[in-house]
Amino acid sequence: MVFTVLGLLLVTFLIGRVVPIDPVLAMVGDRASAETYARVRQEMGLDLPLWQQFLRYVWSVMQGDLGESVLTSRPVLEDVARVFPATLELATCGVLLGVLLGVPAGVLAAVNRGRWPDHVIRLLGLLGHSVPIFWLGLMALLLFYARLDIAPGPGRVDVFYEGMVEPVTGIITLDALMAGETDIFWNALHHLVLPAGVLGLYSVAYIARMTRSFMLDQLRQEYITTARVKGLSESRVIWRHAMGNIAIPLLTVVALSYATLLEGSVLTETVFAWPGLGLYITNSLLSADMNAVLGGTLLVGLVFIALNLVTDLLYRLLDPRSR
Repeated sequence: MVFTVLGLLLVTFLIGRVVPIDPVLAMVGDRASAETYARVRQEMGLDLPLWQQFLRYVWSVMQGDLGESVLTSRPVLEDVARVFPATLELATCGVLLGVLLGVPAGVLAAVNRGRWPDHVIRLLGLLGHSVPIFWLGLMALLLFYARLDIAPGPGRVDVFYEGMVEPVTGIITLDALMAGETDIFWNALHHLVLPAGVLGLYSVAYIARMTRSFMLDQLRQEYITTARVKGLSESRVIWRHAMGNIAIPLLTVVALSYATLLEGSVLTETVFAWPGLGLYITNSLLSADMNAVLGGTLLVGLVFIALNLVTDLLYRLLDPRSR
């Protein structure tokens, strides 16, 4: 993990130095004097050799200092901590939909291999995995919001409810329940349906395809034949024996899907004006705020690493052989 994190820091550092954006100019403006430009450049350490800049960058990150955002004039770490719960809420709902619908769909396709349920699920999985997520979000808004008027518009809550709940966890549905504001809770939940459904469809497609593949491999094993010969019911053979053996690789798939949703929500948040990490990174990039962009990118990378670590630890609980 240490080498992985160092590699992540190196990549984000090099991205900040390669992109054609002058961080000093973004900080002081294009009307600043040459003396001001040189002073700020020296304060930011950009006059040092590249290896010294990288060491300073690593040391700052280790101290929790990701720099100051040009867009908000606040520390990037504070901004990221403020917007990340919204992304976490959205991605969590998406991956829950993926697990609740994708796993049964994958099992159903594997059990009915070559028949019409298998063909339908594979087709839907292919469409869900290949259709661009931003186009799917736009079509969802056009159909359910603009045409049918059965879903609320962009944002986390209606404008009337904004700022009425004190952000304790940053997850507005949970904060509304803690505050006893049921009206705000239901309003936030309605706003969550479309973006979470769009992300969930992508997750369902991926998890269903992988579950089908894992299940087909297990159904060909000799222990499945033995269980059937012993007279066990088909549901017990599938859900107890076969599912138990695909739990480990399926856990990895779910964890990677979750991390992908946290990363891929950038486009979804932009389409639905969802004030999370993705929208924050997008607005920062358009404003040439590289400290904020690199801070958000670094967080996404750390989430990937953390989810992989948690998955490895869960292996010990699910598979006694790993102990």
